[in-house]
Amino acid sequence: MATKPVTKKSAKPVSTTASAKTAASSSSVKINAAAQAEVGKLDQEIIKLLNRRAAATFKLIESSPDRRAAIYDPRSDDELYALLESENPGPLTGRAIRGVFRQVLSSVRNQSRIQRAVYLGPAFSFSHMAAIERFGESADLIPVNTIPAVFEEVNRGHADFGVVPIENSTDGRIIDTLDMFTRLPLRICGEIQLNIHHNLLGRSPRSEINEIYSKPQALSQCRDWLSRNMPQARTIEVTSTSTAAQLARDKPGAAAVASKQAAVEYGLQILAEHIEDNSSNVTRFAVIGDKPVAPSGKDRTSILLQIPHRPGSLSESLAIFKQAKLNLTWIESFPLRGPETGYIFFLDCEGHIKDSKVKRSLDDLAKMAVRMEILGSYPRSEPVEWSNKRFMGPG
Repeated sequence: MATKPVTKKSAKPVSTTASAKTAASSSSVKINAAAQAEVGKLDQEIIKLLNRRAAATFKLIESSPDRRAAIYDPRSDDELYALLESENPGPLTGRAIRGVFRQVLSSVRNQSRIQRAVYLGPAFSFSHMAAIERFGESADLIPVNTIPAVFEEVNRGHADFGVVPIENSTDGRIIDTLDMFTRLPLRICGEIQLNIHHNLLGRSPRSEINEIYSKPQALSQCRDWLSRNMPQARTIEVTSTSTAAQLARDKPGAAAVASKQAAVEYGLQILAEHIEDNSSNVTRFAVIGDKPVAPSGKDRTSILLQIPHRPGSLSESLAIFKQAKLNLTWIESFPLRGPETGYIFFLDCEGHIKDSKVKRSLDDLAKMAVRMEILGSYPRSEPVEWSNKRFMGPG
């Protein structure tokens, strides 16, 4: 019986595209696995290095002849942050690096001695951000309701330091802070300057907003923007930006002028960013306490001055700084309380009280003063962007 010839089926040609995809996928898996292994190894090294840095810092503090001075040292902190900024090649931002080191320093210092600092609350206010910027989150940070309460808590010894706003580049002096310096014998032992960015926060669309809440200073700093962009909404003053954010969360048709941190904390949408009228809106915060700070070479001295209330006395006083070639960076007047006529002046000049030129000039000034107090000499700071990612969210 004749058999039929068997014909072999020709194999289907393998798709070049499919083959390439398979190879690319395999290569991608290998690269991903290698990257994961590298990340894991780097994480272990970073943990070891951070703990070694912490241990070395703790050893420095414990071996210091003045542990309190070693724990609160704004001069060395600012020098470290400047060095990190200059040596950082990226891609991490300088503020991200600063945030990491700030937390390491805060944790170590508070293992040696808990730093208790009061600030003008509530939490997530700009004063809270300033307190974290100086002391880190490991410090015992306590909110109080008023600026006088900050001073009272420090004066009674319930806290080591206080953080209060002293001036804003848009609104000028903070009257409550200056008033308390005339009442209590506390000193300035540091400063923090924050770039202040206000945002319109809410849960309703902008077209449905009929009330906007915030503290008076924040509303003032956004006055032009609000009048142009939200003319239908009534502005209402409250005690803090955090209180405003709570109202915006709970009240239909309400919005708040507050920080991005407040939006994260209270679950609000950012309806408009950076609505401050002055793009270089900076608030300077004073760290108050009784700790003198050594010269850094880049210092500021703050002075409370009352002079005779007669023609020419102010110009005679200011002439002392001119003759010594000392730069005055701030001057504010404050009316005397009670029946006495005249003013108390608050002055800032560059230099430290231990500088011979500054000391000699202030000795001359004291001779013509009715009252003069050195509120403190401390390192000048540069304005910083807030850098705590826990509050900021991405970006």
